[in-house]
Formats: sequence, C-alpha cells, structure tokens
Amino acid sequence: MERYTQLLREALEAVFANKARSILTALGIIFGVAAVIAMLAIGRGARQEILDQMKLVGVNNIVVKSKVERKSQASGEQGKQERKPFSPGLTLQDAEAIRSIIPGVQRVSPEVSYETLLIKDGQSLTTRLNGVNPEYFEVFGVALRKGNMFNPGQMASGEPVCVIGHGVNARLFALQDPLGQYIKCGNVWLRIIGVLDQRPAGQANSTDPNNEVFAPLNTVLLRFRDRSLTNLKTGGGGDVFISGGDVVVFSDGDESQSDPSQNNHQLDRIVVQMAESSSLGAVSEVIGRMLSRRHNGVDDFEVTVPELLLKQEQRTRDIFNIVLGAIAGISLLVGGIGIMNIMLASVMERIREIGVRRAVGATRRDIVFQFLSEATIISITGGMAGIILGLVMSQLIMKTTGILTIISPWSILISFGVAATVGIVFGYLPAKRAAMQDPVESLRHD
Repeated sequence: MERYTQLLREALEAVFANKARSILTALGIIFGVAAVIAMLAIGRGARQEILDQMKLVGVNNIVVKSKVERKSQASGEQGKQERKPFSPGLTLQDAEAIRSIIPGVQRVSPEVSYETLLIKDGQSLTTRLNGVNPEYFEVFGVALRKGNMFNPGQMASGEPVCVIGHGVNARLFALQDPLGQYIKCGNVWLRIIGVLDQRPAGQANSTDPNNEVFAPLNTVLLRFRDRSLTNLKTGGGGDVFISGGDVVVFSDGDESQSDPSQNNHQLDRIVVQMAESSSLGAVSEVIGRMLSRRHNGVDDFEVTVPELLLKQEQRTRDIFNIVLGAIAGISLLVGGIGIMNIMLASVMERIREIGVRRAVGATRRDIVFQFLSEATIISITGGMAGIILGLVMSQLIMKTTGILTIISPWSILISFGVAATVGIVFGYLPAKRAAMQDPVESLRHD
C-alpha cells in the first residue's frame, strides 16, 4: 500500500510540474462535463414545462369545437340543390347528452366567448366575455385569489355576476377592491363577485386568460347574446322550425341578404374531462359519432384530444434532448481523445525518466499505475471544474434566455462518473506503452 501511495504522490508531482500541459489536457473534459450538465438541465426543464402545460390544459380532456363555414352565394334552383341538412349547431343539449350518455365522464364544461368592450368609470378595455360553468375552473385548475365562485342559484337564474381575471383587476381596480363593483360588458352591467389568480397566458384558452371576464353561461346566453336565437333570418318568406328547443329559420333559397359566414352555434366549445386518460381515444370517437347524428351528419364541429398534441410535443422535446446529449457525449469523447494524445506525447518526452525508474527497481505495473494515475487525476480534476462550469452555465442560460433549466443530482453524478471513466479508459493505452519501454533503450534516449 505504501508503494502505491508513493507512486500516487509522484503522479501528483508530475501533474503539477507540468501545469500548462495538464490544463490543456483537462480542457476537453471540463467543457464536456459542463456541456452534459447544461444540456441535461435544459432537457429536464423542457420536460417540466410540458408537464405544467399538461396540468393547465388537462391531460384527460376532450375538446369539441364548433366550426363555421362560409356559405356560397347561391340563388334560385342552384341554391336549393346545394342546401345542406339542417344542424342546430353546438348547443347546451349536446353538452347534456355527453354528460348523461357517455360513461366515465368526470366533468363537462360548455363555453361561449364574445369579444366585447369593458367599461368602468370612464376607462375602457377590449376583452373577452366568457360564459362558463363552475366546472370550467375545475377542469383547468384555475383558482380564485379572492371572492366567490358562481353558486347554483346564480347559474340557474342567469344573475348578472362575473369573475374577472388578474389583469382586469390590475388595470381597472388598482386602487380599490373590485368585489361588489359593477362593470359594463357591452350593454350588460355585471357585478364582480370574484378575482382569479394569475395564470400563464395561452394555456386554458387561445387568448390571455388574465385579461378576460367570466360570467355564468346562462347569464351570457340570456342577457348578452344567444347565437342560436339572434342569428335568424326572418325576411324573404322563410320557414320557421323548432327542433330540440332551438328556433331555426330556413330561407326559400334567397340568401342575398344573409351573412355568408353566419354562426348559429350556441356554444363555441365543450370540454369533456374523463376520469381515465386511457379511454380518451375511444370516447372521442363515440362523441364524434353521437354529435354527427345529432347534427344530421353536418360536419360543423371537430373533436380533438389535446393530450395527443402534447405527446407529440413531448416527443419533439425528447428528440431535442437526445441530440443535445449526443453533442455533449461527443464533447466528452473528444476530451478523452485529447487526454490520450497528450499522454502519449508525455510518454515520448519522459522516456529517459521511465528508464531511470525501471533501472532503480520500478516494475511495469508501477509505471502503468503512475501514468494511469496522472490521467485519472487530470480527468477527475477536470470533471470537478466542469461541474462548477456546468452549474454556472445552467444559471446563465435561464437568466439570459428565459429557458427553464433544472439541474438534477443524477446529471452531476453521471457526468463526473463519465469523466473518471474517460480518464481511466483513455489513459490506459499511454500508460501501457510507457510500461513496455525497454529500460536499456530508454536510458540511451536523449
């Protein structure tokens, strides 16, 4: 043991005696380890962002969206021939049918949205008024900062109450308590009963949820607008029908006065939350077939599963993470090759020293241990410096670019272990070559 301790001490002396060469040898390991830590931190941060998005969007959600097609300007017999079967559009009856018929449904959130002008004490703000049920906030994990949510009585009677987003509160009620105050949405006055907590933009909706107003669904349909009733064409001798509680007007083919992009959907979308994510694919197909029958085969809706999109994004991020890991691995490989080359050059420079050591009794094993120790010391030292550099790089990336980086203890252990392995593997060949030198020839070497 004392013999190997002495050889290790001599290896340390050789490393410190040639500081410039040792630093150049360790540079490849330093940058390789730093790259591994930084790239794995970026990949782990990307995965965490995806998980956060999945929590906000809802991993068990099926989204049914209304589709509005522009009508062709046809008249006379041609207009009659191109007339499609009647569809009531996406309605509350569809949402109730999904809730009552399909098993495994946990929550159903029917929604309708309108762009409107928000007015309070002379201040105006263009925003979006959303008609929702309390289940909406449960589906998307939206919390109240203060106040109360809609109660069943307010939902049933369509009371003029609302919950505002964090941005609306900051812009219109910066110096006062909004609870109990009235705001004007279009031509409707709504009393504020709650304020939502701040949320990341573009998660639950395509717009900024912080700058939106949420009212009971019945309130929006009764007091603001109900497209299934307001978008009727009563002129031109049209025929009026009542189907499933919806009033519908068919014209006699004269559509010259109608809006070609008329939207008769009562709802904009229905979000269905399932108890089990494994049933999303099958249930989405069942919902599609059921709504197709209810809409008389008219393709005026689309059923999507956000989880599929998120899985695709997850796959993209994983591929990106693999590429980054491969680049970092190549960096370590290049660093290992650099160690081997410089150690081989060191063997050629120290042939006479090797001959002297062999002449005074050093064995081949001693020579292998000494040179292998030098390579390992350089690798471990470079690995430790690389860990520090990797931690600093990860923090700089997060602060300068805004990309989330999460440093895992496993990435540090793996990178350090790889650095030590590189030193042993790539240091063995030069050490073996040094041990194979003939002592007599080594002493004659100038």
